[in-house]
Amino acid sequence: MNRYELSVSVVTQYVEEQSDPDEDRYVFAYTITIRNTGTVTAQVVSRHWIIRDSDDNVQEVQGLGVVGHQPLLKPGDQFEYTSGTALATANGTMRGEYFAVAEDGTRFDVPIPEFGLAVPRTLH
Repeated sequence: MNRYELSVSVVTQYVEEQSDPDEDRYVFAYTITIRNTGTVTAQVVSRHWIIRDSDDNVQEVQGLGVVGHQPLLKPGDQFEYTSGTALATANGTMRGEYFAVAEDGTRFDVPIPEFGLAVPRTLH
């Protein structure tokens, strides 16, 4: 087992009531669960997102914490939060990384695997 390891899982949802396809605005919510799967207590300090729509427009978002928090996670602990983003197209992708610091001062990156954002297909 890796001493310095946080795992990330994501669930996405299209937010129809905040979206306006006529104005090329598609809003998505994503719920992230960060779990300390390592053996050392660690704190999530900052994040870096790369958000890409299907026209290949890229937004980068960087900043301290996640939704205003810098969660301190003991081994086995998890932190869950929901945030959102808006795209100009009906689908796209997000990926990125968190930056964490273990209680012993070791800094490490936590990759966020790429996940899709897509308006559900509807049949009329």
